[in-house]
Amino acid sequence: MSTYSTTTASDLAAALRVPPGAVDLAAWPTDATPGFDGDKAEGKRLLGELGDPLGDLQERLFAEGVSGSGERAVLLVLQGMDTSGKGGVVRNTVGLVDPQGVRITSFKAPTPEELEHDFLWRIRQAVPGPGKIGVFDRSHYEDVLIGRVRALVDQAELERRYDAINDFEQELVASGIHVLKVMLHVSRATQRERLLARLDDPTKHWKFQPGDIDDRGLWDDYQRAYEIALERTSTEIAPWHVVPADRKWFRNLAVGRLLLGELERMAPQWPAADFDVEDQRARLQAETE
Repeated sequence: MSTYSTTTASDLAAALRVPPGAVDLAAWPTDATPGFDGDKAEGKRLLGELGDPLGDLQERLFAEGVSGSGERAVLLVLQGMDTSGKGGVVRNTVGLVDPQGVRITSFKAPTPEELEHDFLWRIRQAVPGPGKIGVFDRSHYEDVLIGRVRALVDQAELERRYDAINDFEQELVASGIHVLKVMLHVSRATQRERLLARLDDPTKHWKFQPGDIDDRGLWDDYQRAYEIALERTSTEIAPWHVVPADRKWFRNLAVGRLLLGELERMAPQWPAADFDVEDQRARLQAETE
């Protein structure tokens, strides 16, 4: 029996949570399986078994939002280098729940209109509404990661953005949105293998961008940018979690367990009926065939 059968989601979250202080990503193995001693087949089986509890809790949360009995939501922030598996998590883990209760937003390079506003302007428009699970495939963190590596803004603006992000996430939490932030931590060697696999498969060419290779030349700069972002924005109310992403099956399972743990802490409840149940039952029973 794998340890995930007995290890709680809170234990996993604690193992993956970024501690206060300086962050050294080199000290976080990219191929580890924290809290799990099973193999790939066992991991995939356990991921499938998450479908029922995730689906039940998500439906309860969605019902709260639809009925107006709750204003709560979840925001899952996925960040990581190219090929770390953000899309894979969306398909294989978030895909376990009812899509009508999910809002997925993928943030690309800002449009001319978006550049006319503060960097959080477009982010605010994608915040999930009551009862929803929102997923950011890349996020507001691009504006301190690429902004730093590509020197798109000066140091003073970077510092302002870190503070703005913390204030924004505090605002989200205060409004009832639970923020779950996950960095998918992939190794440079694994990224190379995955990029080569895309080139070897004509059906994956659409996913490949020559700029991905350019960014590999800035690998160390990106790692440092991530370290600073984690240091500056992993807070008590919105902590970061670093998930090893070299093993796709473990990555998907770990994020699923983190999401399940967040929903369990929220403990959404089925809304009470705002009508007389027995009266409505009597009306139906009184009908003639």
